[in-house]
Parts: sequence; structure tokens; C-alpha cells
Amino acid sequence: MLAAAVTVLLGTVVTILSRSHADRNVYPSAGVLFVHVLEREHFKGEFPPYPKSGDASNDPITFNTNLKGFPDRPGWLRYIQRTPHGDGVLYGSPTAEHVGKPTVIEITAYNRRTFETARHNLVINIMATEEFPLPYQAEFYIKNMNVEEMLASEVLGDFLGAVKNVWQPERLNAINITSALDRGGRVPLPINNLKEGVYVMVGADVPFSSCLREVENPRNQLRCSQEMEPDISCDKKFRAQFHIDWCKISLVDINKVVPVYVSRPDPGTGILPEFGEYNPPSESLKSPDYFSDFLVTLAVPSAVALVLFFILGYTMCCRREGVKKRNMQTPAIQLVHHSAIQKSTKELRGMSKNREISWPLSTLPVFNPVSGEVVPPIHPDNYETTSMPLMQTQANLQNQITIPQQRPSDTSGS
Repeated sequence: MLAAAVTVLLGTVVTILSRSHADRNVYPSAGVLFVHVLEREHFKGEFPPYPKSGDASNDPITFNTNLKGFPDRPGWLRYIQRTPHGDGVLYGSPTAEHVGKPTVIEITAYNRRTFETARHNLVINIMATEEFPLPYQAEFYIKNMNVEEMLASEVLGDFLGAVKNVWQPERLNAINITSALDRGGRVPLPINNLKEGVYVMVGADVPFSSCLREVENPRNQLRCSQEMEPDISCDKKFRAQFHIDWCKISLVDINKVVPVYVSRPDPGTGILPEFGEYNPPSESLKSPDYFSDFLVTLAVPSAVALVLFFILGYTMCCRREGVKKRNMQTPAIQLVHHSAIQKSTKELRGMSKNREISWPLSTLPVFNPVSGEVVPPIHPDNYETTSMPLMQTQANLQNQITIPQQRPSDTSGS
């Protein structure tokens, strides 16, 4: 194991490239679930102060995994780590297309306390076997499990044991495990210890048992369409530990699946055929004509707006009747009556303004004994006397005289 550490100091920023592990080789089989645990204990000794065996170290460590030379992992390989204090897990199901192609996964561990890194490579050598994939495949949806819980060997073993009891195959293996979140599921609420759910695909070498076939019963299909739990006789063998949604179970017989072949053209050499010298376009190309675009975009709307403006102006200015035309079209006797009524109205209004009545006390001028100034009444000279109250408050109404209209004295001249 290479033990070299390089420290680069830039101001106050320190970057430490720690020791790297040797490559590790694994040999999964195509069509069989592959699980590889990234143990934190395996990387703790890579970060100074390099604790001795038996010393407690609980630094938060996270992992980054990617295909060597690429920013992400292969499509069949997934990774999960819930917390920096838990182990990471690489899992997935390789296919026959990946057989014979070594897959190098770069694993980088980050110490979130000291910001140091440790790196090693995981070489996945996918092997081909005649037994796999098994022809009969069933996918179960388990509602009370998370994917990292299901990846534990003892939990997965218990589930395969329960499936074997109801299926009775000679060979049974887990093909793939997928989180419900990867299938479009929603993150559960953090109450009642709800789980996100997980899909588990298993394969066997014998046809499906009668218990598994019960999900295809029309009565159970009707109950599933009504969002009711179907009546499955073997559900009690799972219920103690695994809550299975039988409406989402999928049964596939790959022997009956019709393969679909997509016709693809033969790949070429990547070299263009010989057609002589390259002949670029001529430089004397005519510039595009935008006159028609101008007419459609600006000229036509402007002309329509101008016509509408003239029509509106003629209607508003040249089609008005006026007072003179109105009088010419009105009978003479009606004009005489209107004129008499208007004249009488003006005469009555003039008489109402000139009549003499007793003035209220609030309209009398006030004498200021200090300055000798006469303060004008509250109401102005043009006060409408017709709105005065009928009941007057003066003690002697007969001796009152009409108060002459007075203007406020010019204070600037006093």
C-alpha cells in the first residue's frame, strides 16, 4: 500500500492528498444482484492522526463514486449512503452486454472533519454464466423497507426464504433491487416511521406458483382497480416482516417475451466519401429583400390606422349638428316657450338674491377692542341667503338693520 501524503499551502487553504488503496477486484455474474459495501472502517486509517487498531474514530466520511474517466457511474450501478456516519453501498444488476468488459470505479472518500481525501479503484469483472438469467422473474414491491435495509444480507436472505416457501423453486436468486424513489415515488413524511418502499426482482427456474398467480385473478384485479387489497392466500407468510403491495407485483416469463429487433444502419468508417474539391458558396450572393416584410409589418398597419383616424375625425368634427341647426329643426312655438321659461327663471333667481331679510348673529361683524379692527362675518359676501333658517335667534328682529357688505381691511396699509 502506497503511503504518501502531499500538502499544498495556499494562504489559509490546505489541501491534503492522502494515501490511496490498491485496486480491488470483484467478480459479479450477469443477471445477478451485485452488492458492494464501502466500509468507513476501511478508510479511517487513511486520515491523520492515523488511529491505531482499537482506537475510536467517528469522523463523518462520505464517498463519491464514478466510472474512471467519466463523471458518473454506469447506468446499471447505483450508490446510496444515508448519513456521513454510515457505510455506503454500491448495488445493481449487470447485464450480458457488460460481460468481458472490466469496469473500473473510482471511489473517493472525504473526511468531512479534516477535509482530507482517500481514493482507490474498484475493478468489476462481470462474468457470464449459463444459469442466469433465470427464465421466470417476479418483482415485488415492499412498502415497509428502505433500499439500504433491504440490501443487508440477513434481510435479503429472509425475504428470499419467504419467496422460496411460496414458490418452491430449485434455484432462486435476487436479480435487482430498486428504490421506489427511482421509480417516481414520493419521499414519505417523517411520521409513523414511514418508509420509501423498495422493488425487489427475483428469478427462479420453475413456473410461478398458484399463490403468485392469484394476483391475475379477475376478482383481485377488480379489487386493485378499486384501491383495495387483494385476497392472496400466501400473504401471511410475508406479513410478519414484509408488507407487500400485491397490486404492484409483476410476473414475467422471459421465454414468452417476443424480442424486438431494431434495424440499424451499418456503421461507416467515419470518413466522408471522395467527391472532389470543396466548393464553397459564392461571395456575390444577393442580400435578402426585406421590402415585403416592411410592408407587412409597418406600412399596412400604419395605412389602416390612418384611414381609421380620418373616419373618426370626420365623424366627430364634420357631422356635428350644433345649436343653430338644432334651433332650425325645432318648432318656433317651442322655442318661444323655452325662452319664456328661461327668462322667468333668471328673474326669480335675481329677486331671491335681492330680498332683505334679518341677518343671523353669525353674520354680524365683530369689533376687536385691542386692535380696533372689524373682523368680517363668518359667511362671505356672496353667501346664499336663501339657505338661511326660517327661525332667527335675534331678540329684537324689528330693530335689526341690514348689515352692509364689508370687505376685510387691508392689514398692510394699517
